[in-house]
Amino acid sequence: MDLPPRLAKRLRSARTWIALGVLAPLGMLVVSGLMLLDLRRDAWVQAEQTSKNLLQVIERDIARNVEIFDLSLQGVQENLRASELDAVSPAMRQLVLFDRSATARDMGVMLVIDERGDIAVDAGALPPRKGNYADRDYFRVHAERGDLGLHIGRPLVSRLTGERMLPFSRRISKPDGSFGGVVLGTLKLAYFSRLFDQLGLGREGAINLYLRDGTRIMRHPYEEADIGVNIAGAPTFRRFVSARSGSFVGTSVRDGIERHYAFTQVGDLPLVLNVALATDDIEAGWRAKAAVIGAIVLVLCGLTATLSLSFGRELRRRDAMQAELATLSRTDALTGLANRRRFDEVFETAWASARRTGKPLSLLIVDADHFKRFNDRYGHAVGDAVLKGLARCLSASVHRPDDLVARVGGEEFAVLLPDTDVEGAERVAGKVHAMVGTLVVASAAIGAGSVTVSVGLAGGVGGAGVEAEAVYRAADAALYAAKEGGRNQTRRATVAGQGAERPASLRVVQA
Repeated sequence: MDLPPRLAKRLRSARTWIALGVLAPLGMLVVSGLMLLDLRRDAWVQAEQTSKNLLQVIERDIARNVEIFDLSLQGVQENLRASELDAVSPAMRQLVLFDRSATARDMGVMLVIDERGDIAVDAGALPPRKGNYADRDYFRVHAERGDLGLHIGRPLVSRLTGERMLPFSRRISKPDGSFGGVVLGTLKLAYFSRLFDQLGLGREGAINLYLRDGTRIMRHPYEEADIGVNIAGAPTFRRFVSARSGSFVGTSVRDGIERHYAFTQVGDLPLVLNVALATDDIEAGWRAKAAVIGAIVLVLCGLTATLSLSFGRELRRRDAMQAELATLSRTDALTGLANRRRFDEVFETAWASARRTGKPLSLLIVDADHFKRFNDRYGHAVGDAVLKGLARCLSASVHRPDDLVARVGGEEFAVLLPDTDVEGAERVAGKVHAMVGTLVVASAAIGAGSVTVSVGLAGGVGGAGVEAEAVYRAADAALYAAKEGGRNQTRRATVAGQGAERPASLRVVQA
C-alpha cells in the first residue's frame, strides 16, 4: 500500500529521522524507567508481605508459649490455696504445685518465693535451693500491688544458673489479702535466639522484642550489649507504641541503618515485637536488575540514536547530492549560467505570467561575433575563457532577481527580462555591449574591444494568440539581422498578438 505523499515526504526527510533518533531513545528510557519503578514497587510490596508473615509467625509462637507458661504459674497460685497442701510431704508438695511444663527445654527456674523473699518451693531441687529475691523488681512490684496479674520483668541473669532469663511472676495473696510471696517462672532467652535464628532477614535485617517501657529483651542478630537497653526515647520506639501494629521506614538509633519496620503488640502482653528489613537489602535485587536492564537499554538507545543519526546524515547527503544534480541539470557546466533546460522552464513560466497579467516581457539573444576565429587561432581553452568572460559581462548587465541569463547554445546566450518593455530591454542591450567592450583575456593577449557580440531583441505584451516560442523566434530573427547588418549591434523585433485566429506579427528594426 502506497503511503500518502505528505507522509512519504516526511519519512524521506533527514530531520524526521534525526528527530526519531532522539525521540525513540527517550521513549525507551521513559518506558524502561517506568518499568524499573514498577519492579521497585514490587520489591517493596514483597518485603512488606514477608515482614508481616514473619511477624505473624513469631508473634503467635511467643504468645502461645507465654500463655502456656502463665497457665503453669496460675496452677501454682491455685494449688497454694489448698489447705491440705500443708500436710503433705515436701516431695508431694513439689509434684502437686508444678506440672511438666516446669521441665520444658527453655524453662529456666520455677520457684515459690515467700513474703520475705526466700525460696519456699523449688521446681528444680528438693530440698529447695537457697536464695533471697526481695531485691528483685518483680518481688517489689507484687508486694506493692495486689491487682497486677501476670508481670513480665526486665531480662536478668539467674542467680541459680547464671543464664540470661526473662522473668514471669504472679502474686501470692494470703487469705486476708495481704502479700504472701511470688510465684516465679523464668524463660531462657535462648528460646528467642533459636526462634529468631531460623529466619533469614538479609545482611542488615533485625528482629527485636521489647517491653512496652522500651527495654529490649532480645535482638537478632544477638549482641550481649543490646540486652536490657532502654530505647523508650527513640523516634522508632515511639512509633512502635503509638499503635497496636503497623509499618514504617525509619533509621535505627542503634546503628544508623535505614530499615523498613513492621511491628505488633504480642497478644495482650506488654511486649512489642518488630521485624526490620534494611532498605538496602530490600532493593539489592532490584538494583541488580536495574543495572542490567539500564545497561541494555542504554546500549540499545545509543545504537538506535547512532543508526538514526547515521541514516539522517545519509539522507542529508543524498538530498545534497540530489540538489546538486538538480542544480547541475539546470546549470551550464562551463559558465555557471542557467542552461537551455532551465531557460525554457523559466521562459514558459514568465510568458504565461505576462499573458495572465498583461505586463511586458523582453528577451535578448546574444551571440559572440566571429567566435570560431578565437577557437581556430587560440584553441578551445581560450575559446572557453572568452565564453566565461561573456557570461560575467552578461550577468553584470542585469540586477533584478527575476532577470535570467542563460547559455542556450555554443556561443549563444539569452537574457530574459520579465516586466520589461522594449525600451528597457534596449538599455540593457546597451549595457551588454559596453560590458563586453571591456572584456580582456590576458592569457591570449586579447585586449578590450577585441570581443564583440550581436544582440537580437524581442519584446511585447503577452496576449492571446502569442506563444513563448514566437517571441524566441522573433529575437532569433533579430539576431540574424544584426549579424547580417555588420555585427556588434542590436536589432529589435516587436511581437504583438493580433487575436486568437491571427498569427503574431514580426517587425525587425535597427536599434
